[in-house]
Amino acid sequence: MFQNKEIKQSLTQQETPFYFYDLELLTRTLDAAKKAADKRNFHIHYALKANFNDKILSLIQSKGYGADCVSGGEVEKSMEIGFPAEKITFAGVGKSDKEIIAALKHKIFAFNVESIQELEVINELAEQIGEKANVSLRINPNVDAHTHHYITTGLDENKFGVPNSELEKAASVIKSCAHINLIGLHFHVGSQITDMNVFKSLCVKVNEWKNFFEERGTYIKVINVGGGLGVDYKNPDANPIPDFEAYFDVFDKFLERTAQHEVHFELGRALVAQCGTLVSKVLYTKSGVKKNFLILDAGMTELMRPALYQAYHKIEKIGEIEADSKFMNYDVVGPICESSDCFGKEVELPICERGDLIAIRTAGAYGEVMASNYNLRNEIRHYFKEK
Repeated sequence: MFQNKEIKQSLTQQETPFYFYDLELLTRTLDAAKKAADKRNFHIHYALKANFNDKILSLIQSKGYGADCVSGGEVEKSMEIGFPAEKITFAGVGKSDKEIIAALKHKIFAFNVESIQELEVINELAEQIGEKANVSLRINPNVDAHTHHYITTGLDENKFGVPNSELEKAASVIKSCAHINLIGLHFHVGSQITDMNVFKSLCVKVNEWKNFFEERGTYIKVINVGGGLGVDYKNPDANPIPDFEAYFDVFDKFLERTAQHEVHFELGRALVAQCGTLVSKVLYTKSGVKKNFLILDAGMTELMRPALYQAYHKIEKIGEIEADSKFMNYDVVGPICESSDCFGKEVELPICERGDLIAIRTAGAYGEVMASNYNLRNEIRHYFKEK
């Protein structure tokens, strides 16, 4: 895509660095996911933490998606954009009293609750303002997602969810809380999962815990299985849209449910990652004793994932590549005063010069939202491709 002459021409007119968003690709991705989910009567809540750019949120909301929030600020942003309150869930291991009260007043769909103490706090605050809170209890299923340890959330050692050892007590506490209405169970095992067997293992655990509660007289209406579906970082042009059919088919086949059960998903990365690219300019080329460096005007302040997770992003020189072009291996780095400010090592690229544009692909998720003004960097800019 970025070897296109017209694309290069349009991008050259923008001040770098900036996020380039392909809204046409985003639309196709949203439509594909919605079609696959609707066919099975599944519900999708978009995880705002992946990307909360207003234009992207407005497009997602217009397609009928719900919102999955992990802070009071995200709840407020969802309401501002126009997501219906009855389609907003509020997750997160550390909700403050102020955030809980605001969400209660908005009458959101449900809180995903992560501890017994949180259950008691929500009950107390709901009583204070005369509300009743719908809650889904987050259970840690102890399923290994086999991804980077920073984005694995479903093991016993992780901070998320109610541990299995406390579920009997949680069921008892819920029954004693007059201002709490348990509507469902919530699970999430991690992020950037491409092995469908992980989700099959999750279904087995979900079935066990749903039966655990229903055998004790607590009917479970909502089964929220989280998200975590990965994308192809290495081949974004070959696989721009994840295989939503295969993903939802696993849950359709292996989740035990009746027509009365609602199955909910929280997808973020899978929907927005491929539509976003960080575009940067080469400030300097530099040859060391053992390395050749491309020094860009974007850094870890614009895209944190490589520094934080050692994450891979495909890096490309923007513009047409001639058949006789010579290539060189570069360490592609930013201007920030940290050695971790590196987008990729030994990246093979056509020989670059000062002023060349560089595309860092699949940056639509956990890119802009994690940007900072460390080193007093300017706020990141955007450019949207509509068609």
